[in-house]
Amino acid sequence: MQAFQVISLTLLSVLTASAQTIVPGRCPKAAVQENFDTARYLGRWYEIQKLPAVFQKGECSQATYTLMSPGIVGILNEELLAEGTINSINGTAQAKDSSEPAKLEVSFFENSAGAPYWVLSTDYDSYSLVYGCTDLGVLHVDFAWILSRQPALPAETIEELKNILASNGIPAEKLQVTNQEAAFCSSMPE
Repeated sequence: MQAFQVISLTLLSVLTASAQTIVPGRCPKAAVQENFDTARYLGRWYEIQKLPAVFQKGECSQATYTLMSPGIVGILNEELLAEGTINSINGTAQAKDSSEPAKLEVSFFENSAGAPYWVLSTDYDSYSLVYGCTDLGVLHVDFAWILSRQPALPAETIEELKNILASNGIPAEKLQVTNQEAAFCSSMPE
């Protein structure tokens, strides 16, 4: 038991230093988008706000989703790093259970375990609210993204999406704004 506590505290220290959003308890069971339509979700999405994640270091973040084959969505995530280079990574997403198509699992490395990518809310044309969570036993790590089809989203829409997170026990107050200003992001792909 003592070894488990030492490992847990070490992991907690590393994650905290990485600015992850660590919360006591298990992952919440957030409700997802009903009748999710993957085909309507495809295309480019701009990151408007996010919970801090160690694997995201840049600004101007955007994701492009394409249909690779039936049930498999291709992912291209891109961000502008501080030194001016564009960082990108390719991955795939698929629903683990066809009866819950909004509960996707994403993977960016061959033979790696997938991570949850749950679409909590979307209108397909302007906004999307995405949530993911990793259980660590007595703690969990939250991931959340507010996305838009355009580099900006009305403040009232952002507030509605934050309220959805908060109503599910997800710390919306820790969301960080992603810079999507046109001049700053001019080197990003169109």
